[in-house]
Amino acid sequence: MLERVADLYARFEELTRLLGDPDVLADHRRMQEILQERSQLDPIVAIYQEYVAAREGLDEARSMANDADTAVREMAHDEAVQLEADMVRLEQELKVALLPRDPADERNVIVEIRAGTGGDEAGLFASDLFGMYQRYAERRGWKVDIMGSSANEAGGYREIAFELRGDGAYSRLKYESGVHRVQRVPATEQQGRIHTSTATVAVMPEVDEVDVSIDWNDVRIDIYHSGGAGGQNVNKVATAVRMTHNPSGIVVICQDERSQAKNRAKAEAHLLAKLYTLEREKQDSEQAALRKSQVGSGDRSEKIRTYNYPQDRITDHRIGLTIHGIPRVMDGDLDPLIEAVSAEDQARLLATIA
Repeated sequence: MLERVADLYARFEELTRLLGDPDVLADHRRMQEILQERSQLDPIVAIYQEYVAAREGLDEARSMANDADTAVREMAHDEAVQLEADMVRLEQELKVALLPRDPADERNVIVEIRAGTGGDEAGLFASDLFGMYQRYAERRGWKVDIMGSSANEAGGYREIAFELRGDGAYSRLKYESGVHRVQRVPATEQQGRIHTSTATVAVMPEVDEVDVSIDWNDVRIDIYHSGGAGGQNVNKVATAVRMTHNPSGIVVICQDERSQAKNRAKAEAHLLAKLYTLEREKQDSEQAALRKSQVGSGDRSEKIRTYNYPQDRITDHRIGLTIHGIPRVMDGDLDPLIEAVSAEDQARLLATIA
């Protein structure tokens, strides 16, 4: 592993030298390619430099092990113990840094939330989940843009689709796909009985048309009048856009914008993301026997998490993690859950390549 890292470090230094080459500076496209490759090596190089410094410090500490001064020997011993521990930690960090990255990790995401079993309460839970992701995005400085929604009579959502734009959005939220289950007493429950409801979440990386093979002749586009809130405009102008991809049967609807052009652009982005995710899921299923690192399938039929309000407990069923503090999590403090699942995924992947 260290030989591979040393090769990458040499490549990093070569790229750094190239950035001072007048020919490269004159070629904007090549310079951007070099900058991008160099930035991808940055985390590995930083860990490797710290590792080399620790190794050199350890050699120096060991050289003082036989010093005539007792205090010097004791200090050298303590320093050697600490540096050995640091090197073990840094080797592990290098292994993680060398893991193959999901090419979609740095992309923006499109999230779909749909009410499942539980009637109106499921719709209210879907609304709560949207609020949770919205507040999580605010904490991270991401932008939230609703692409389409359908409300139920109780004030919740039958379904809602929205885009989250920010650095590493997909890497943070990709493990949220699946069935989320809630156990609580609905506001309309007169007997105080606990109800169980569900909502499904799908997280898809945003893609460009070049990432997806699509023949737009296979897509039927319908323009119609929006329904629901929106003032007089929804009744006067046909702005809602429905796209149906005939080969896959995928349908997307965007009607929250007042402009037909904006709704069409959002619908196209939504359709491309769904087609891209469909292709990724197909590839994943074909490689399932080899992907022992996977934490859950990410399938929307898989129950991934339960929110038990009476006991103020959230359980992630994929890794057997239980935490308390539902109000805090629903206020957007998702990182403890996300990082625990991500760490488990990394550990399993490391085990397969060790």
